[in-house]
Amino acid sequence: MSSMTDLVFLLLIFFLITSTLINPNALKLLLPKSTGQVSAKATVSVSIKDWGNDTYTFHLNGDETPTEFAALEDGLVGLLQSDDDPTFSIYTDESVPVKEVVAVMNIAKRNHYKVILATSPE
Repeated sequence: MSSMTDLVFLLLIFFLITSTLINPNALKLLLPKSTGQVSAKATVSVSIKDWGNDTYTFHLNGDETPTEFAALEDGLVGLLQSDDDPTFSIYTDESVPVKEVVAVMNIAKRNHYKVILATSPE
């Protein structure tokens, strides 16, 4: 029995260490606060970063290199084409205008994707 508990503790330590390495959003964004949280998991993320002076960049899956807005829809279609229930999440700075977020949501509407707007808990 003691060898079995050792094995359980080793597995527990392994899963604790590997779960801290998973970071779905590599860009540092100041997310808006919300009390409602969704339990659904999105496989793809779109990040909108505000650089000031009305300059915004779009990033797929937390990639450091920005994606042009014109190529964003093709990138999303390519990443979500094999999913049964295509869902992606939008991570955006608090200071990004709603106009930019709605433009990404329109891509989801055209392609019949589900969208999750990421927020930080209050």
